[in-house]
Amino acid sequence: MPTNTGEPSMMDRVRSVVDRHRGDRGALLPILHSLQAEFGFIEAAMVPVLAAELNLSRAEVHGVVTFYHDFRAEPAGRTVVKLCRAEACQSVGAEDLVAHAEARLGSKLGSTTPDGRVTLEQVFCLGNCALGPAGQVNGRLYGRLDPARLDGILDAEAERA
Repeated sequence: MPTNTGEPSMMDRVRSVVDRHRGDRGALLPILHSLQAEFGFIEAAMVPVLAAELNLSRAEVHGVVTFYHDFRAEPAGRTVVKLCRAEACQSVGAEDLVAHAEARLGSKLGSTTPDGRVTLEQVFCLGNCALGPAGQVNGRLYGRLDPARLDGILDAEAERA
């Protein structure tokens, strides 16, 4: 049902995404990716709508949403930092880099700073193993990260925001 501003409701938008992918084989994943792209996260209220529209149980939909780390249950910060913790990056200091990032931001892996500015996430390989420790900030890949370089990147992102 449209809101009083004439804009479609969130659930109408969810159903529209479902309709665009309804004929896709294994439609749930493409739908979830589209919803993530459109809303920035998969809100819990979307799960029963998706289940009903796709003739799946709520548990099936919830299971897929929570299994894949790229699907968020809440909005991400304006800056998203992903630090690689795979073996190649660990061998060249990734754990120290993670500890530095957590201390600088005052938040742990998998969370967003209280001011909503930065989301810090872990990944297990960015395909940049020869240049570890590797990270990604707002989709841009970086190699040979150390605390000072990460700080510079975060400072530059803060200035852009």
